[in-house]
Order: sequence, then structure tokens, then C-alpha cells
Amino acid sequence: MSQFPVLVAQITDTHLFADPTQGKMYGVSTETSFLKVLEKLGQLQPQPDVLLLTGDISQDETPESYQRLASLISPLNIPTYWIAGNHDRLPIMEQQLNCAPISAKKSFEIGGWYFLLLNTNVPGCVYGQVCPESLEWLEFQLKMIGNKPVLITLHHPPIKINSEWMDRIILHDPELLLNIINRYPQVKIVLSGHVHQEFETEINGVRYLTTPSTCIQFEPENSEFVLDKKPPGLRLLTLYPDGNYTTKIERADYIYEFDMAASGY
Repeated sequence: MSQFPVLVAQITDTHLFADPTQGKMYGVSTETSFLKVLEKLGQLQPQPDVLLLTGDISQDETPESYQRLASLISPLNIPTYWIAGNHDRLPIMEQQLNCAPISAKKSFEIGGWYFLLLNTNVPGCVYGQVCPESLEWLEFQLKMIGNKPVLITLHHPPIKINSEWMDRIILHDPELLLNIINRYPQVKIVLSGHVHQEFETEINGVRYLTTPSTCIQFEPENSEFVLDKKPPGLRLLTLYPDGNYTTKIERADYIYEFDMAASGY
């Protein structure tokens, strides 16, 4: 087993469109802001060993939007894994995002850590749910892994983030998932997207993390929908073979003016 740490980058909620010239959320070009985050990613030394795309990759659910993502990500040549968000169309993702360096695998191991990727997509719904089959799969995987450290990632956070409007559309029936997580102390990190903001808390020794979007941001701890002027970003995690880790947010050098009268989330 390698004694070197593994560097993981998380990119989430890109909300790309088939036509980048028309693809805007609240007046912000989602591709332009995504390119600024990729520029930040490309400047990192060393480069990440793994890239996680944690949902809402597309805004219009078209094959072309996923092709667009692949064309921008693939030149980085970083092993890349993805999960679906509420704005995604899973069957199309499976067709379009399954060519190296992008993989459709939902479990893998690197540097002594195991990564388990859970689908929370409920077609036609903004909230998320983990189906019984996925819960059974998760528990089976955790039994097989033994005491190696585990990172679980899913689009919808399974815990509230102190934002009333957003907490209504996170993971429904989260206790079904949390009951499994709490039985397996090798789970160290639960990583999510969806909320367009940075959040972290620790429960029963497990760190629950969310990450800024690569496009617009939602203002933290607000009971109503309010946009935040913070720039887009990504999360970095340095994972050590003994189960220790560090994490931080990197934000792009990008200032945008949003238009509340325009179409949005």
C-alpha cells in the first residue's frame, strides 16, 4: 500500500448547457465560471490523483451538455468519477460519461481509501433519496471493505445545513442512510454537493462536507433563497493511508454580476 497521501478534487453543480453561449443561470454563464474553476484546478501542484463530480453536471439534461463536460475535463487526464444530481438524466450520463479518464464506476480504491458513490437522483424531483437496493449495496460494500477508511459521496446532503428552504430539498429519509453509516466506524467522510455553498459538521466521528458550486452560490444560513456573491470554487481533500485527512476550499478568481430577474435554479 502506498504511504503517500492521495489528493482528491471535488467539483460540483456545474449546470452546463448544450449551447454554452445561451447557458446562463441568473445571468451568469455557467460554462465561463466552470472554466475559471478548471483554470484554478489546472494550476494546482501537484495535480489531483482523483476528480469527483458530485452531480447537477447538466442543467438542460442533454447529451450535448455531458459531451461538453467531457471535452473540458478529459484533457486534464485525471481519473474522474461522477454521480447524478436532481438536474441530471442518469441514462444519458451513463452513455456519455464512460470513456477514460472518466469512469461510471461507483466504487474504487486508491491510496488505502475506499470511495463509494451513491445515487440520490429521483426523476422529476428536486429532493433526493437513496433506494433500498443502493442501501443494501452500501452495507455490503462496507462489510467487504473491513477497517480501511471510507469516503462516501452523494449529491444531496443527508444532514441539514441550517438553511430552511434548502433543508426541505436535501436527502429525504436520511436516517435510513445514517443508520448504516453510524454502524461502520471506517466511514470518515460524507461528501455532497447540491447546496451551492461550503458547509461542514462532524457527527459520531464522521465529517459531513458540502462544497461551493462552479457557478452561482447560495447564501448560507438564510431561511429563504438568496444568492451569495462569493466566487465559484472546488474542494480539495488530502487523504492519508492511516485514515487521517485535511480539506480546504479553493475559489476561482472570478467576479460575476447576477441578474435576479433572469431564469435560475
